[in-house]
Amino acid sequence: MQFRYVATGLVLALALAGCQRTSYSPYSDLPAQPSQPAPLQAQPVPSVQGGQLPPPPGTAGSSQFPSAPGANPAMASANAAPPATALDIKKEAMVGNWRVSNSGSSCDMFLTLTNLGGGSRGGTRGCAGELTAMGSWDVSGKMVQFKNRAGDVIGRVYKSAENRFDGTMNSGQPVSLSR
Repeated sequence: MQFRYVATGLVLALALAGCQRTSYSPYSDLPAQPSQPAPLQAQPVPSVQGGQLPPPPGTAGSSQFPSAPGANPAMASANAAPPATALDIKKEAMVGNWRVSNSGSSCDMFLTLTNLGGGSRGGTRGCAGELTAMGSWDVSGKMVQFKNRAGDVIGRVYKSAENRFDGTMNSGQPVSLSR
């Protein structure tokens, strides 16, 4: 019986000996590190100056920059206000599939409420001309604006009757939506 106690004590001593730390750390001999780094010294800041930038190089007609919004005469017809008879529009009522008539041809337009840049996602199928570039749409007052993928307005329609919208594209072509 005593042999059993001796053997158990020997196994226990060996197990406890395995729990001792035997690894070497090169950092154990270093002095204690400070808990926070020393503060940085402030540096002088030069004064800020303001002024007017010079105009871009070139003349107004040959500038490398595009013309300002609304400066395009083709867009003038699309910027016209809706007629006084235009009906109020609720954006939620626009969602879904619309049949589009544009320059004697017809195609489909799909409008959603999914946000996309400055409007809601929309698109066309089977359309020609400017409507092939449609990527989003938005309601502005009593007008629905169609936008290309860059967010530029390409056309506008107003509500002329229940489930009917009429307007023009930037090119001046008439466009109608119906269900």
